[in-house]
Amino acid sequence: MRDNSAFIQGLRSLGMDLNKHQLEQFETYYDLLIEWNSFMNLTAITEYEEVIQKHFLDSLSLIKSYQIKSGDTLLDMGTGAGFPGIPLKIAYPELNVLLMDSLNKRINFLNEVINRLDLKNISAMHGRAEEQARKIDFREKFDLVVSRAVARTASLAELCLPYVKKGGYFIPYKSGKVNEELEEAEYALECLGGKLEEKMTFTLPDTDMERTLICIKKVKETPKSYPRGGGKPLKMPLIRKK
Repeated sequence: MRDNSAFIQGLRSLGMDLNKHQLEQFETYYDLLIEWNSFMNLTAITEYEEVIQKHFLDSLSLIKSYQIKSGDTLLDMGTGAGFPGIPLKIAYPELNVLLMDSLNKRINFLNEVINRLDLKNISAMHGRAEEQARKIDFREKFDLVVSRAVARTASLAELCLPYVKKGGYFIPYKSGKVNEELEEAEYALECLGGKLEEKMTFTLPDTDMERTLICIKKVKETPKSYPRGGGKPLKMPLIRKK
């Protein structure tokens, strides 16, 4: 087993203490990530210490703005290589997790991770956010939707808020300063039934990487006309015309 003292220290800085089995699951996850990354593009970050800081601890930093409860349902939108959904599932086995991504070969990787780590109550699904949000099995069914996808908050809100149940939360992970982006997203949140509750900015353990978590509460149902199809949430975000 690698020297994971930096990981344990980082976990403690988040107020977390994982058992030996959970630490071993993270080790296996890292090994699978590197193995599969050799023949498909999963991450540009491959050094063990960097993966710990910029993927594992970053994913788990969610607990700074949301208290995970037993039985919570979580959707990780645009999960990619499984961040933040799989680290959160390892740390909180009681979570019910759905990982969604638009690239099918990533789903094959995620299923391999799920099987090798023997994770329960978690599944990976190939699909586009705009299409799956129309389905009764997914629309307004989740306590929490998270995303580390690189897109403006106004666009992400349209893709993700339709999945959040009333009283639940959508929390995108953002880098650095977000004030201008949040001002831009005000109109989208009004249209989609979301309300900005707080934003929390901090530096990841042992890095100079600044992270902001935006905590958006679902206060009313999203109108059935959203999300718009044809890639409009990304191409034409809901921004108030000046």
